[in-house]
Amino acid sequence: MMKTAKLLLHCPDKPGILAEVTDFITVNKGNIIYLDQYVDHVENIFFMRIEWELKNFLIPQEKIEDYFATLYAQKYEMFFRLYFSDTKPRMAIFVSKMSHCLFDLLARYTAGEWNVEIPLIISNHPDLQHVAERFGIPFYLFPITKETKEEQEKKEMELLAKHKVNFIVLARYMQVISERMIDAYPNRIINIHHSFLPAFVGARPYHAAFERGVKIIGATSHYVTTELDAGPIIEQDVVRITHKDTVEDLVNKGKDLEKIVLSRAVQKHIERKVLAYKNKTVIFS
Repeated sequence: MMKTAKLLLHCPDKPGILAEVTDFITVNKGNIIYLDQYVDHVENIFFMRIEWELKNFLIPQEKIEDYFATLYAQKYEMFFRLYFSDTKPRMAIFVSKMSHCLFDLLARYTAGEWNVEIPLIISNHPDLQHVAERFGIPFYLFPITKETKEEQEKKEMELLAKHKVNFIVLARYMQVISERMIDAYPNRIINIHHSFLPAFVGARPYHAAFERGVKIIGATSHYVTTELDAGPIIEQDVVRITHKDTVEDLVNKGKDLEKIVLSRAVQKHIERKVLAYKNKTVIFS
């Protein structure tokens, strides 16, 4: 595979940004293989994702970020992130007792679908340790109570730092993430939940939805923020329900949807196709 650089940025919209960024690459003998841009005319913000081959690029890989920051980011008030294809992101998975999302993530990982490393799985229950062992991934148990939550999460964060984890996936992890961990991984903690909220809250949303006679159920994957289940949405989908569907049918269809929507969101994040701005996302094709 050809080594590439991926640049994602946003800044106030001004004339000439697109031309200057592409010129920076082409003048330094980079071959652009992907370019997508979008302007939010309400916020007057320019968004861009560009990828180029590094084979003949004149600027050394380790100096590209400094060059770009000095020449363009300061000039245009840019927020940008630079990624390289030969650096695999490192993903930690957090789970509790439900296995459907975990199995789907690990199946895609072992099939080689994703350019990612999964150095560990963390859980507050021992129930899914056998799944981690089946896939040969270290499993760490951190039982959590109200009294121990702060100390246990501190240990989790130390473990994540030790393994150089870049982002976290909550695969039906039934604990609220603290502000401290969210601040350590801004827009790098991905969650999944059903899309009944806020209509059907509580522990039995599918039962409540069944009693209400819903015709559509859905799933939402988003980045975690301090406001519960209200972070920037990455991926959503729905499936239709009829009067013939039982509560069990709703639960099963919901699980299928959750694992698909979560995996789509994770894939977009791994491929560096998501740009979060305020509480929304720009998803590049």
